[in-house]
Amino acid sequence: MSLLRSTFIALSRNSTLRRFVERSTPGRRMSSRFVAGFRLEDAMSAANALASQGLAVTLDSLGENISTPDQARQAAQIYHWLLDAIAPSKLDANVSLKLTQMGIDLSPELALDNVSSLVRHAAQTDNFVRVDMEGSPYTQATIDLVRKLHAASENRGHVGIVIQAYLRRSAADIATLLADGIRIRLCKGAYKEPPLLAFPGKKEVDASFVAFMKILLKSGVYHGIATHDPAMIGATRDFVRAERIDPATFEFQMLYGIRRDLQASLVKEGFRVRVYVPFGDEWYPYFMRRLAERPANVLFLARNFFRK
Repeated sequence: MSLLRSTFIALSRNSTLRRFVERSTPGRRMSSRFVAGFRLEDAMSAANALASQGLAVTLDSLGENISTPDQARQAAQIYHWLLDAIAPSKLDANVSLKLTQMGIDLSPELALDNVSSLVRHAAQTDNFVRVDMEGSPYTQATIDLVRKLHAASENRGHVGIVIQAYLRRSAADIATLLADGIRIRLCKGAYKEPPLLAFPGKKEVDASFVAFMKILLKSGVYHGIATHDPAMIGATRDFVRAERIDPATFEFQMLYGIRRDLQASLVKEGFRVRVYVPFGDEWYPYFMRRLAERPANVLFLARNFFRK
């Protein structure tokens, strides 16, 4: 299984295959399970459909590792449009973005300017910006940027971050972020990292995830527990009940198109669930990482590809 995961991660970085797949009809058809569409209107339509099922959403305009400042500013503008579209909709919706999309590889100052403008916009519209975590080369820069923005009093509560349970450094990072009162999305991690930096085995990653989940849910800050793993969800349920934690003080987070049955059952149980809704033309790296996270998705696609 680890070999299959490594293969999909390697494929996610293959630019030649990416260009071919993104332009192909079969590729777009396969992606439709996990990607809401290609336009802002598609994303808002998906958000409304999920809201009708009692689900909250976070919207992600796909794209990463842009190559020019103009591309970074254009990517940021899409998020400004999203925030403007959410404001009058009354949806429980926020946005998630990546620093490589905001231009950090070109200039840290460019990325900071883009994200700072979006966080100000979110604060003005009583919304929230989540800065996604990417591979380990970006971990410290992501933490530093989010902490800098959150330190401004007008931004408090309007910007958050993602922490990956498989990284060995995450315990210290969580302690630092909680001291600042920063909202965290806890996930297992979706990038290929060396054993020196990340736990290589599922057992270790699961143990880390559960330990961090307990810390977050007792912190008094509103966090997201992002997992589709029934064992991790069960551990969270058990901890919430044992500690008599109010389900309104946190949320489960799941990906668009994955375990929709589980999303619905958690809502019925009284838990808050937020669905990560990606959209846009540049869906290929995201799609391949979803297959890497859960290779069983390959079998799902194979079984359903020819169905209406």
